[in-house]
Amino acid sequence: MSKDSFVSLQPKTMETKRLVTADGSIVYYLNIDGVNKMHNIDGPAYLPQGNKRSAEYYLFGIKYSKLDWDDRKKDTNGVPWYKTAAGKAAGARV
Repeated sequence: MSKDSFVSLQPKTMETKRLVTADGSIVYYLNIDGVNKMHNIDGPAYLPQGNKRSAEYYLFGIKYSKLDWDDRKKDTNGVPWYKTAAGKAAGARV
């Protein structure tokens, strides 16, 4: 079995990019293995002509309302493993 026949389940590249169109619209999209999907975890993924009132929220290409997007954002782990108190206490000598 050669390396070329091995299929990885992990995406090779995932990077979020910002695009500003000629009419002033702002689009945030995620590039996953060459496929572009609208995505922004920090705010609206689509701002038509910079208008925040008509902003649209997307996660991995799926459109959400503002309330649903807020709920999805809150579901993520907010504290990284290296900022927990248990990590410091486990290695401390008393």
